[in-house]
Parts: sequence; C-alpha cells; structure tokens
Amino acid sequence: MTIAITDHLKLQVSADISDEFARILTPEALEFLAYLELKFREKRYSILVKRQRQQERLDNGELSELLGELPSVSGDWQIAGVPEDLQDRRVEITGPVDRKMVINALNSGSKVFMADFEDASSPTWENMISGQVNLYDAIRRQIDYTADNGKTYSLADEIAVLKVRPRGWHLEEKHMSINGEPLSASIVDFGLYFFHNAQTLLSNGTGPYFYLAKLESHLEARLWNEVFVAAQDYMKIPQKSIKSTVLIETIFGALEMDNILFELKDHIVALNAGRWDYIFSIIKKFRNHENFILPDRGQVTMGVPFMKAYATKLVEVCHQRGAHAIGGMSAFIPAKDEKINQMARAKVKTDKEREAGLGYDGTWVAHPFLVDIAKEVFTKAFDLGQCNQKNKPLMLSGLESKDLLDVRIPESSITEEGVRTNINVGILYIESWLRGVGAAALYNLMEDAATAEISRAQLWQWIRHQVKMDNGQAVTAELYQELKLQEMEKIKSLIGDERANAPQLQQASQLMDKLVLGSTFIEFLTLPAYQLLD
Repeated sequence: MTIAITDHLKLQVSADISDEFARILTPEALEFLAYLELKFREKRYSILVKRQRQQERLDNGELSELLGELPSVSGDWQIAGVPEDLQDRRVEITGPVDRKMVINALNSGSKVFMADFEDASSPTWENMISGQVNLYDAIRRQIDYTADNGKTYSLADEIAVLKVRPRGWHLEEKHMSINGEPLSASIVDFGLYFFHNAQTLLSNGTGPYFYLAKLESHLEARLWNEVFVAAQDYMKIPQKSIKSTVLIETIFGALEMDNILFELKDHIVALNAGRWDYIFSIIKKFRNHENFILPDRGQVTMGVPFMKAYATKLVEVCHQRGAHAIGGMSAFIPAKDEKINQMARAKVKTDKEREAGLGYDGTWVAHPFLVDIAKEVFTKAFDLGQCNQKNKPLMLSGLESKDLLDVRIPESSITEEGVRTNINVGILYIESWLRGVGAAALYNLMEDAATAEISRAQLWQWIRHQVKMDNGQAVTAELYQELKLQEMEKIKSLIGDERANAPQLQQASQLMDKLVLGSTFIEFLTLPAYQLLD
C-alpha cells in the first residue's frame, strides 16, 4: 500500500493489510503518521545522536562534566492537572496488547491497564497492528474473545482506565517507510492509537493517556511534548487533552526527573519507577567502568542504597510538582505449587509496603492475582478518604546525584548461579521474543525485554572486566561458553522438542553470543533481534 504525500514523497506499507488491519491503516491515518514523521524526524535523529555522544563522553571518563551540564528548573511551578479518572492509581496492571490480555487486564480490578507495545510485546507486524485493532474495539466495548477450549471473554461493566505505551524513540517500524526510510515506531504506535481513539475517549469521559518509555533527557521529553501539541492541533482536539506518565528507567532520566516533568508539564500526570530498565541503564551507561559493576541480579533489590535513593527521589520530585509517583513492577505470576504462591504474595506485600511507606501513590503488577494484595496495601497507607498520598506533607531527604550514582552494595557477590541464570533467562527470553511472545512466563516470573537486557549486559560487563565470582573463578568468554552449553541442554529439556528444534532457539543462542562476546556493546538487544522478525 502506498500513500502519496507530495509529488516526491510517498508513504509505503510493505506488509500485508488484512480487512481487519485496513480499519486501522486508513489513508487518513497514514497521512497523519506521515505528517508527524516528517515534522519530527530530524529532531528524533538529533536526540539519538546526542545519546551516542553522551556515551562516548562517559566512556572517556567525563561523568562529572556531564553532570555539571544538566539544566535545573527553578520556580514553584506545578503540572497542569490530573483528570478525575487518573486520581486513583493504587494498582496498575501491564501487559501486551493481544486480545485476551486486553480483556483480562481491563477486567482485572486494577485502576489502570497499561497496554504495552514496547517491552512486553514482540513487535511483529501482526502483534503491532492487531494490538491497535484490539484497543480500538475495547474502547468501543465491541471486543470479545473465544479461546481454543471454547471459553469466551468479554468486558465487565467496570473496567480499568486505559493507558498505552508506544515503543521508544530508538526503535523503528520497518514495515512502514517514507521514500525508503522507516518510520519512528514511537510515532506509529502513538499516532495510530491517537488518530482513531482520542475523540472517542474524550466523549467517553476519559482521554488519550500514554506511558512514555526510555527517556534519557529533558530534550526527549520536550520532543514528546511537541508531538502532543502538533497531534492535538492536527485533530482539532483541545490542548492538554493528552496526559502521560513517564517511566524513569534510565540513569540520566533519573538525574533529570524535574526537568522532564517541566518539559511535559501540560501533558503529564506522573512518573513511574521502572526499576528493571533502570538497572540495565546503569550497567549499559557505565559498562566500561569497574566501579559500576553490579552483583547478581537477584541481589540488586529496591532496598540497596542506590535503588532506595532513586525510589525516594522520584516521590519527592513528583509530589513537589503535583504529580503522582507510581511504583515498580511485581513480576510474580501464579504457580501450580501453592507454597510458591504464598511466598510470592508475601514478597509482593513487603515490596508494596516499602513503596507505600516511601509515599508512592500506586504501583505495578504483572498478573491479576496480585491486584488485591497491592490495592490493600496502598489503601491502608492512604489517609481516610484519600486515593493517593499527594496531600501528605513533603519531607525532603537531601538526596543528591552522587547518591544515585554510588552503586556499591555491601556484602554482595557474583556467583556461578548468577552467571547461569543470566545465560538461561537471556536465551529463553530472546527465543520467546523471536516467536512473537514479548511477555514470557519464566520460572514463576513474567519476564520482558528489560530483564533480558540486564542478563546479557551483566554478562558482557563481567567478561570484559574479568570479574571474580565468589568461588574465586574469573568470568571469562571460555567460562560463558562452557556454562552456556550446559544451560542450553536445560533449556531444550524445559521447552520440549518442537521449540528446541525450531529455528528461534538457535537464533537466540547466536544472538546471545553476539550480545555477550562482541567487542562493542549493542545498545538494545531488540535492535538486532528485530531484524530476525518477519
């Protein structure tokens, strides 16, 4: 399908468009995408170049200089305001945009459902466009689903408020291009959803609400704000109708929390502590520096000093500016063993009590069985009659940038089990992603791209620095290969012959080698993995 924009510019869709997809990929919607893409393409390229330049300076040891260049926002300003249906965000559920998930998440009893086109979705053409169809139908309450066993699913009378997470600025949609250059995946995901649904959402008493991922600076927030302004003008929708929540999941995003809120102040209601991507960001940004080496992933909890500093600072910044602070993901999913479920519930309860005690206004869960636990914890923490904690007196901690950057964890270690887990989970997740499944149930946890990124980034860093495990043995390329052979046998036994003999497992193994053993660190595993998808 080709849409002529001008005599010299054409937008081309190079994938199949079924009758169902044609409802979304209308000429008018594609013209809207072309408008946004051409208006903001150079600015997007510019921020990606800035990321590269910043990384080069970090590699050269210029951290203090970079910190000195960060802008500060003065004045007693506040965000524009929070719509009524986003005042209560005690518990939010997240997940991919397949039809059954959309129905179950909206019915889960959570206050908000974040429909995720990003880390919880493998960006196959089918997944991305069918996800748009599913949200279109859900908003109009014309969605249902029948499983293979005949069980049917439909929306309840009361459902969660819908928010949508587009893919990050670094990603492209290879199936859509203008004169051969692919469109920004952020523009595609945001644009299709906004074009088709913004007016209907407003008519329904809600609005076009978004989660924004992977922001690394106030300039990236400014770009989103400019996109929002342009989109609302194009569609003749009142300014400030769009409301967003920004995931603070990069170290420089954390250092610029206040700046990010300021740039989006007309179109933002909250920040979210995206803990897993945040850990990945620290490893990635400081990969060449020995004083930023982290221990086994399981030891990097929210209770360690630098993670507690990050979580505390986020609440302070949000409440100072009138925004909600939303806590991080609890990724546990139900197991067949009830003892495991009981332990999971206890851990989640402790985690959510910690967040509520820090002043958070709500939190994330990955599965409906955790909704009631999280909701109960936050309800108990709020003052009577309140649906958030923004009314409580603000107690400033005095935390500084150095507190976020001191990643020392006393009595922590790197273990052989930690190396094995990173290999095993990394390969399993990539294999799942290549099969089109972006939210993978692995070992009673719902894993997405963020946790796989931690796994492969730690392995790359540990090998590069030849770190010693607690048994005295160094982590080397040779050790990785030896342990990987053993873990591959475990993986094959776990997933069964059909998947073990399918091409995706071998592709995942080869990609893991490239990610872990390459002399150059690959910024996101999803970039080379995307080229392997249809």
